Amino acid sequence: MAEQFESILDMFNREFMVRAMVGGMLVSLCAALLGVSLVLKRYSMIGDGLSHVGFGSLAIAASLNMAAPLELAMPVVVISAFFLLRLSESSKIKGDAAIALVSTSALAIGVMVATITKSMDSDINSYLFGSILSMSETDMWFSITLSVIVLVLFILFYNKIFAVTFDESFAKATGTKAGIYNMVIAMLTALTIVVGMKLMGSLLISSLIIFPAITSMRVCKRFITVVISSAIISVVCYFTGLTISYLHSTPVGASIVIVNLAALIIFSAVGLIIRLAGNRK
Repeated sequence: MAEQFESILDMFNREFMVRAMVGGMLVSLCAALLGVSLVLKRYSMIGDGLSHVGFGSLAIAASLNMAAPLELAMPVVVISAFFLLRLSESSKIKGDAAIALVSTSALAIGVMVATITKSMDSDINSYLFGSILSMSETDMWFSITLSVIVLVLFILFYNKIFAVTFDESFAKATGTKAGIYNMVIAMLTALTIVVGMKLMGSLLISSLIIFPAITSMRVCKRFITVVISSAIISVVCYFTGLTISYLHSTPVGASIVIVNLAALIIFSAVGLIIRLAGNRK
């Protein structure tokens, strides 16, 4: 026990761990806030789709030997987010089907390009599965900036986001420009995905969006309590998973997802107990 405590203290003395902790926890916070609306709108798999688009663009950037592949990935993923919204709203291809088409196509293109150009190296693999060493100082500061933007916009437009989330048709009837707020949510989600996939990997980043929201909904019923609970759960699970990864040399993305899964099981059990107690009354 004492050795583990010393290892945890040592973790805070390592620069790459501090970057991963600060940047990752802020990305987790952003993903949780945005995830509540995405889950309630049944658009939660957008994170998975956009992460695959991000991987595809990063693979192409790597094949072109670009020094800063994120400069290519960010605009591509943001544009893809807008495209997914437009495709889902204005065509016969709806929701999950549109995401599946875009995500699988982007992932296939990325793998094909990386294989043909022989650029399937450790950097590309880290974008697929995540790496605790991949968070640079620039990424950390970008995460801080992003989290401030997300928090400010979420607080300023909380009422509009609430209205668009629960009844978009009514929101439009009352004069709310639902399309604009949907695009804002999509853009912020895209930026969060691009930063977070370096730590979590493109195959697991969607868990930061889906798990906290679903977990908090097992117990909480009001929108505001779900949002606050999701944010707390996401940050705590990320820190716990990152610590487990450091102490036991396990994959960081998988460790965080397993901790989130454990939290979901616990909250589901607590929610069941609360419902049974309420029925007895």
